[in-house]
Amino acid sequence: MSVHDTHRVITSLTNDTVKAVRALHMRKEREATGTFLAEGLKFIGEALDQGRAPRMLLVGQDARPHPLLDRAKAETIRAGGEIVVVTHPILEKISRRDNPQTVLGVFDQAYTPLDSLDPTSAPCWVALEQVRDPGNLGTIIRTADAAGCGGVILIGDCVDPYSVEAVRATMGSVFAVSISRTSPEAFLTWRKTWPGSVVGTRLDAKVSHRSAEMKKPALILMGNEQAGLTDALAAACDVNVKIPMRGRADSLNLAIATGIMVYAATDDL
Repeated sequence: MSVHDTHRVITSLTNDTVKAVRALHMRKEREATGTFLAEGLKFIGEALDQGRAPRMLLVGQDARPHPLLDRAKAETIRAGGEIVVVTHPILEKISRRDNPQTVLGVFDQAYTPLDSLDPTSAPCWVALEQVRDPGNLGTIIRTADAAGCGGVILIGDCVDPYSVEAVRATMGSVFAVSISRTSPEAFLTWRKTWPGSVVGTRLDAKVSHRSAEMKKPALILMGNEQAGLTDALAAACDVNVKIPMRGRADSLNLAIATGIMVYAATDDL
């Protein structure tokens, strides 16, 4: 059976499949189904390179032939997924964009339990407490991937890493970086077994981020965009540091600050 024999065509904007995929913009639907939406052939390729085939591959009728698209179709079928050919208006409806990507994928979410992490497998890890902005979280996941971090740990009530906005900001790194979720209490218990330095960031810290000793593997702990680290998590750090502010701004964007900390922890590699 060829790939062409295994796809179906949808042209109606009110089709149930269209409604179900579009509903993945809502967190409750992502959590109910355990899936998320990724847009664009580049994202699909990143997923395939990490052994993650889509559960459903949606291809626009005007999608241009491409070897990566052929691969995506073949691997989707091989993994038991479904190929759906759709119209341009359906792509616009699903993506909520006037200029949508011509290839979309529905993927299974993947979370790694804390107890399954191997801290020694990477020189640096990132933990985020109550991060709220999906763009920040997606950018941090992308930065963690670029810097060779082991993973990103989400503590407490964080924004969904599989929201469409967060996934877009990862530029495909959502498939390459280990993501974990935990409560503050469980994190504090697990942190006691960490073999390297746990480094927090606080505006009231006295130590510069460049002068702090960071024994590898370093666990960089970043707080909420507005409130910063809670006292409980700051107290669990081996050291709290600050990034000097030399201009009028009194703080940095969370994703920028995390990038600075990650590279400070790995700049001797």
